[in-house]
Amino acid sequence: HDVWIGYEARILPGATIGHGAIIGAGAVVRGKVPDYAIVTGNPGAVQKYRFAPSDIARLLALEWWHWPKALLGQAEPALIAGDLDALEALAP
Repeated sequence: HDVWIGYEARILPGATIGHGAIIGAGAVVRGKVPDYAIVTGNPGAVQKYRFAPSDIARLLALEWWHWPKALLGQAEPALIAGDLDALEALAP
């Protein structure tokens, strides 16, 4: 969930991609991509993470991608802003 895969990236058989990951254009991914990692290159390697470990844990606990559409509509400003406190306040 919440994954972005860049142009002409290749995901090899058996690869797994964690929630919130970004796969850079042209990357070749094998193995496991951790949650919220940014992967580029050939072979694909983690360059950095989108958020601090504590924030990644909070996002994974929220599982906001399973929320009903109406709630996602309410949560849109918080999602765009990356406001985890607001998202946690909305959580069902």
